[in-house]
Amino acid sequence: MLLYLHGFRSSPQSTKARIVAERMQALGRADDYVCPELNVAPQAAIAQAEAAIAAARARGDETLAIVGSSLGGFYATWLAERYGCRAAVLNPATQPYRDLARYLGEQPLWHGGGTVRVEPAHMDELRALAVPRITHPERYYLLAATGDEVLDYREMLAHYAGAQVRLLQGSDHGISEFADYVDEVLTFCGIGQ
Repeated sequence: MLLYLHGFRSSPQSTKARIVAERMQALGRADDYVCPELNVAPQAAIAQAEAAIAAARARGDETLAIVGSSLGGFYATWLAERYGCRAAVLNPATQPYRDLARYLGEQPLWHGGGTVRVEPAHMDELRALAVPRITHPERYYLLAATGDEVLDYREMLAHYAGAQVRLLQGSDHGISEFADYVDEVLTFCGIGQ
């Protein structure tokens, strides 16, 4: 199974999630792709991801790789450490309990309208999920953009020291040119041509 975890205020309708879904479809692997719409509460989001993993295993799929974007990259890291699987992280959040504290209260969603309510307790939940240091850097692929206007790529490089890294000069938080790198991401995850 390839589990895609979207970022804060995002959804399975994000550009990157759709690119991965389309590529999985083109490779004849659509049934191996799962992208839940994550709850704003971190513990609930992790529970959703773990439910997807459990469902895949119940179907007999023991393989697992995770792609996580931004906050989804933070979650992917925690899950990769727990399950011992590969994770490709795309401009991942490394300290979301710090970065998201300014978003407390009602926040608009990027896709489909609506809002989410960010609570102070969510910052505590994020702290509890923090991975101080990755244990097996070879299980990680980092795609980071120096032009990320939301998160500092230098923090990403430090946190994922020893990982396979693709550093994009310029670009942006959304990684506008992600379609150019999707095959590289999927190959790292064990899904190739």
